Amino acid sequence: MKKKLLLSSIALVSVVIFALLGYLFIIFMGNYVIDEEKLVMNTASKLVDVEGKEITKLYIENRELVNISEVPEYVQKAFISVEDQRFYEHHGIDARAITRALYKDILAGGKVEGGSTITQQLAKNIFLTNDKTLLRKTKEAIIAVNLEKRYSKAKLLEMYLNQVYFGHGAYGIKAAAKLYFDKDVSDLSLEEGALLAGIPKAPSTYSPIANPEKSKQRRNVILSLMGDQNYITYDEVVRTQGKTVKINVNKKQESPWLTTYVDMVFDEAKEMYAISNEELLRGGYTIKVPLQLSLQKSAYDLFQDKEYFPGTDDFAQGAFILLDNKTGGVIAAIGGRDYVPKGLNRLNAKRQPGSTFKPVAVYAPSIETKLFKPYSLLKDEQLTYGDYSPKNYDNQYEGEVSMFDALVSSKNAAAVWTLSELGIKTSKEYLKSLGMGIKDDGLAIALGGLSEGVTPIQMANAYRTFATNGSYSEHHFIQEIKNRDGKVIAEHHSKTKDVFSPQTAWDMTRMLQHVVTEGTAQNGHFKGELAGKTGTTSYPNVPGASKDAWFVGYTENVVGALWMGYDQTDTEHYLTHGSSYPTKLFKDILNDAKWDQDVAFAMPEGVQDLESPIRIKEIDQVEARYTFKPLGLITLTLEWEPLKDDRVEYRIYEHSDGNSTELIGTVKGAGVYEIPFANVFSDSSYSVAPFNTQTNEEGIQTKSRKPTLFSSNN
Repeated sequence: MKKKLLLSSIALVSVVIFALLGYLFIIFMGNYVIDEEKLVMNTASKLVDVEGKEITKLYIENRELVNISEVPEYVQKAFISVEDQRFYEHHGIDARAITRALYKDILAGGKVEGGSTITQQLAKNIFLTNDKTLLRKTKEAIIAVNLEKRYSKAKLLEMYLNQVYFGHGAYGIKAAAKLYFDKDVSDLSLEEGALLAGIPKAPSTYSPIANPEKSKQRRNVILSLMGDQNYITYDEVVRTQGKTVKINVNKKQESPWLTTYVDMVFDEAKEMYAISNEELLRGGYTIKVPLQLSLQKSAYDLFQDKEYFPGTDDFAQGAFILLDNKTGGVIAAIGGRDYVPKGLNRLNAKRQPGSTFKPVAVYAPSIETKLFKPYSLLKDEQLTYGDYSPKNYDNQYEGEVSMFDALVSSKNAAAVWTLSELGIKTSKEYLKSLGMGIKDDGLAIALGGLSEGVTPIQMANAYRTFATNGSYSEHHFIQEIKNRDGKVIAEHHSKTKDVFSPQTAWDMTRMLQHVVTEGTAQNGHFKGELAGKTGTTSYPNVPGASKDAWFVGYTENVVGALWMGYDQTDTEHYLTHGSSYPTKLFKDILNDAKWDQDVAFAMPEGVQDLESPIRIKEIDQVEARYTFKPLGLITLTLEWEPLKDDRVEYRIYEHSDGNSTELIGTVKGAGVYEIPFANVFSDSSYSVAPFNTQTNEEGIQTKSRKPTLFSSNN
């Protein structure tokens, strides 16, 4: 008897020791099987505009984390009632639930009920695979017990609600509430919470979108369970079960117009702030960007219209970028008409800029160095520089032309001659300051003839200098980045440098305005002040074909560049027209978005405005006559029809015997000139020539006239 008692005691002690060792083993192994990093769940990041309004989400899994305090208690109870009724009583493993599940499985002859706790489900979903092996179930138990040891029940329920999948790409209860009801978790009603609690068991089967009736049946079962467990009264059960399933689906529409912009945000986050694409997708960041959705959408929509793209087929390409003048923030970006994520971004592709290069490579540097002024005369002749013989596109040459008119009419010969006077080295120094370091050393730089070309982004940045009083800074997509705790971890700070004086920048703006109103950029309509330059590069293998077509322009508030062409130009793929098409499209994008309509350029303080050009033409004739004045004086009066511009100066010439000619006076704006104490016996004749004080050009003299004696008008 004593021997049996001893053996029983030994067996009992052995069981206790074995159980204790098993528990210690579970605790010990928990340190090896729990990876704390896996508890940091993938969280959707989001792009917001400058006012904090959400633009779109970026995610691997559409999940936003919620604190358990934000989840109404009845919603928490709904999940507990259906997933783990003894959640607050067990320590990770519910032996009673496992026994009950086994019993029901045996009676049914198959698996009808699960015995996993919420903690076990959390362990499986975060740390383990879905295989059915004994080893996996053992690991699940080890992890569940250790999770219970490390975290409170509230925290475990919070992690579960943030982790579980609700179908249609929604991970976590916050994303689910937004998807199905378009509301915050804290605003969920009892019936809505019960409906959500029914989805995770089989998201496809119990989706209120795909199967509203089955979803409602599942919801009603959960409401009954909540009543059975005294979470709500049976009166509430009945009343709530009688309500219809009201869903308000917040469909996240596909936004192809955002694709380029989002990709460039990814690139900038990686290059500037060392945040990888994967981290941006999973880290729950809030990225503030300067995007203007109306402009982005207008640009995308119009880029789909083939009528804007004059190619040999429907597959001519394009790229467009628009910057905020003050900040340099990118407010719209299109990398191609059919841009796909991580595809060929034509905003980064280098192209021949054509005549859009003239303002930045030639004219602005020439003004800044005080070599020439806007109305200085430049040589417009077909000259040869070594083996380089540039021609005007219309083969018309004026001999001399003002910088103003050379720019407005896009005179190639004048631009190249000006660069030859300025010096290639000086031009390249300015280009480098404008973010366009080039290796070319020929005069073809004046016409955008580059070995590698430049990108639309570079051109927009360079022209922005004219809109910012001569100050240059780089563009940016990201204004700031906040982590999931709301702390700012990255912020854009502009680094500016002065390239041109405010006077030079303003002179360029005024001249480029005239390019739009009366020069090569007249195509299309824009109801506001716009400055800009066109550019076209020809494709020599096909007469009349173009390879690249550009418009780079700016208003008081925005600056942009628009390029058109083919990725590979050949005899079958080329543009049939030039820069008039991107010019019109640029204007139409601003028009469609109703941007900067009726907005004028504001002249900076301390600069002198550039007058509009003085235009002189031949005067028909001059009348000369002697007249009497008071006191018996005889006065020679010359009269002519003055030109409409009262800024024109008129030069008066006297022609004497021997073909000698003498300038005897000038008058401004008037059509009359008087010579007192005239000698009526003189044999001299007189002529008048208009004179342009801006360019110091003299027009054609009138035919000389001898005065008549004592006109009846005396």
